[in-house]
Amino acid sequence: MDARERALSRAHDHAVDWLASLGSRRVPPRATTDEVATALGRDLPDGPTDPADVVDLLAAASDPGLTAMPSGRFYGMVIGGTHPAALAADWLVSAWDQNAALNAVTPAAAAAEQVATAWLLDLLGLPGDAAVGLATGATMANFTCLAAARDAVLRRHGWDQVTRGLTGAPRIRVLVGAERHDSIDLVLRYLGLGTPHAVAVDDQGRIRPDALAAALGDGPADGPAIVALQAGNVHSGAFDPFDDAASLAHERGAWVHVDGAFGLFAAASPRLRHLTRGLADADSWATDAHKTLNVPYDCGLAIVRDRSALTTAMSMHGDYLIQDAAGDPFDTVPELSRRSRAVPVWAVLRSLGRRGVAELVERMADHAQAFAEGVAAIDGAEVLNDVVFTQVCASFGSDERTREVVRRVLDDGTAWMSGSRWRDRAVLRISVCNWSTTDDDVGRSLDALRRAAAG
Repeated sequence: MDARERALSRAHDHAVDWLASLGSRRVPPRATTDEVATALGRDLPDGPTDPADVVDLLAAASDPGLTAMPSGRFYGMVIGGTHPAALAADWLVSAWDQNAALNAVTPAAAAAEQVATAWLLDLLGLPGDAAVGLATGATMANFTCLAAARDAVLRRHGWDQVTRGLTGAPRIRVLVGAERHDSIDLVLRYLGLGTPHAVAVDDQGRIRPDALAAALGDGPADGPAIVALQAGNVHSGAFDPFDDAASLAHERGAWVHVDGAFGLFAAASPRLRHLTRGLADADSWATDAHKTLNVPYDCGLAIVRDRSALTTAMSMHGDYLIQDAAGDPFDTVPELSRRSRAVPVWAVLRSLGRRGVAELVERMADHAQAFAEGVAAIDGAEVLNDVVFTQVCASFGSDERTREVVRRVLDDGTAWMSGSRWRDRAVLRISVCNWSTTDDDVGRSLDALRRAAAG
């Protein structure tokens, strides 16, 4: 066995041990960043170290600082687990080490991307001829889609941003729901579009069509505009009324974008698809495969109805590149150097199939309902949102008590449930987003929450 094989064998053993520990280990980490950095060694060695020994050191030093995010009892942020087929495929991605940019240079990676993205469009009920780019995550997927939107709406008004830039361009009005995800504002800043106009929402964070109509009416009748909607509010899980909102926006010539970081996959479930009624009427959509679909980090999906709008915004030419006249994978995203992100997407879709994806999504929603029922039965607890998808927000009375319950849950270590603030109240937030979460995980997590609430 040579040095590479020894290192890979050690990595395999450590990975298997880590995954086997998830059922019993504490979910929060046991060590701080400084402690792990010290264990890794702060001074660069003068000489070489055997690769297998490096792997052993990395595993031993890192273990106390690892959060059990792949555990079925991690409910913080919106963090997906990794399906076994996707994880194994991602190991191959690292071994193959392909820069998945050009069809002619990396045909295997390009083929996986073609097949996987076609399957995704079919599953989500989106136009089959839409362009799909695989970016780092939903933030960059939103960036990619909104870059295409920015340039397209300016072209409609006689301004070519690609050649002239933004200086002197007509101002683009961007309308968003008051409870959009903060990354939308970040992306708009990156794109030079400034602060968006916030439109009033209902008590679940859904944009109100009457308020959107009024906001559209307040602006120039023929000015460039973008309306950004949301599939899955990060606190309530609610979905904007896409049919009404998209119709209103299109009547005024606006581009309609949907941020569906975790919620877009509701469209893959016959039982939950009603939440996304009118979704396909939009012009672009962004989501994360590393959330609800459960592929490894990182994998965002940027989907744009008008392929030329996306490639005009993203593509480039280099004389040294072997480019395909029909288009290459790098034409749809900001990066020229690209990991083969489509390979684990292909793998999880091939493993689950259409019915399996629907069952995956529905199981997450069922676990969220079980959490809502369990929380509601705790003395002094109140579920604040209508649990329609995978998010649960709860209060335990005063803000101080709610924050204390969150602290106790994390100290207990059985599960990870995050604190947040929603509608001017401190909340404990539960986000179910892992293929491996079981009824037992939900039961153990609720037991921990009852202990924390009992104080």
